[in-house]
Amino acid sequence: MTKNIRKSMALLPMSIVMKLTELTARQIRYYEDHSLLVPARTEGNKRMFSLNDVDRLLEIKDLLDQGINIAGIKRIFEMKDQPVEWASKAPLSDAELRKMLRIEMQEAGRMNRSSLRQGDLSRFYH
Repeated sequence: MTKNIRKSMALLPMSIVMKLTELTARQIRYYEDHSLLVPARTEGNKRMFSLNDVDRLLEIKDLLDQGINIAGIKRIFEMKDQPVEWASKAPLSDAELRKMLRIEMQEAGRMNRSSLRQGDLSRFYH
């Protein structure tokens, strides 16, 4: 049995997940209602969680602690779940790259956060 299969097996009941994540049952159901995770169900309709689900709940908790709202978390997960498309595209021109970076920096500024690339870019501007 591979590691990925083991991590995706729904074996943990709600009570164990609550202890592992320090979340309430209501919080976990709320995240499920917002399609941030989809736990498996038993024949008796009880939720069963995988280790991947626990990881996702911990990630949600961390993102909320960073001040990101549910809509932002949904968007982050959508982007993570999308296949990488940039690998097959033609290389960006210098102007296109500058435009993308400018937009990213402006968006980061609106959220009073520094861009992830800001530190990397500083080496080009002395």
